[in-house]
Amino acid sequence: MKPKFDKHIFICTNDRGPDHPRGDCVKCGGLDIRMRFVHLINKHGLKGKVRANKSGCLDVCEIGPAVVIYPKNIWYTGITIKDVDEIFEKSVLKNEVVNHLASSEQDWMLLKDLRKKKK
Repeated sequence: MKPKFDKHIFICTNDRGPDHPRGDCVKCGGLDIRMRFVHLINKHGLKGKVRANKSGCLDVCEIGPAVVIYPKNIWYTGITIKDVDEIFEKSVLKNEVVNHLASSEQDWMLLKDLRKKKK
């Protein structure tokens, strides 16, 4: 079965409100990050082949904003709008991982530690 899109980019745009201890990806630029992906998709004539979706919580807000690209299951956390062009060029156009931006085991351990401290 052929999927509807060749690639699907999920960008967290979760908004928890100003006082939530976990923070959220909207305040960290999630909406602007998504719009930059949309712009690049259109610029490269990939509309209908690549989709950049607003996502609800991807459960990493403490180290967000978060972007996940499927079908490769590439996770990027803590990115900024300045990182989007590089991610797009490498992960969307060339099927590569931007290693210095990709989430690592160290990121997941940091997330776990941050959550322990909040308990």
